[in-house]
Amino acid sequence: MKDRQQSSNNSIELLTFQLGDQEYSLDIMSVREIRGWARTTPLPHAPNFMKGVINLRGTVLPVMDLSQRLGLEARAHTNRNVIIVVKYEDVMTGLLVDAVSDIIALSDDDLQPPPDLSGSPSPNVVRALTLVGDRMIRVLDLAAIVTPSQIIAA
Repeated sequence: MKDRQQSSNNSIELLTFQLGDQEYSLDIMSVREIRGWARTTPLPHAPNFMKGVINLRGTVLPVMDLSQRLGLEARAHTNRNVIIVVKYEDVMTGLLVDAVSDIIALSDDDLQPPPDLSGSPSPNVVRALTLVGDRMIRVLDLAAIVTPSQIIAA
């Protein structure tokens, strides 16, 4: 009983952000910084969702258009776009999103597994779903989105 109470009290903080009219989130522990849009330098033979690279304080940072990576409609980029710098397996990557919303704290009990889409040809990038008020927020699986081999190839 004690273990069950302890597991249901585990909390997670999520950074929520917009892609079009949809709201997504990432575990805040993977986020290193949030910065404004910067023009990228495209690289040849990179996947279509890789926008290119930027200089981040002397480090070359690959920037991925998260909308395209998730198979959503490509959008024109403006100065209102934001780059969320994340770190996964010692690889830093910039995720281009429309806007950052806020930080929310949830317990594990607030997260629901996504529906089984086993007929889908691509891996499920949504780790969980949660309702906050009337907002349905998708919790992304960073491991399924930021695969180091694709980032390094870019």
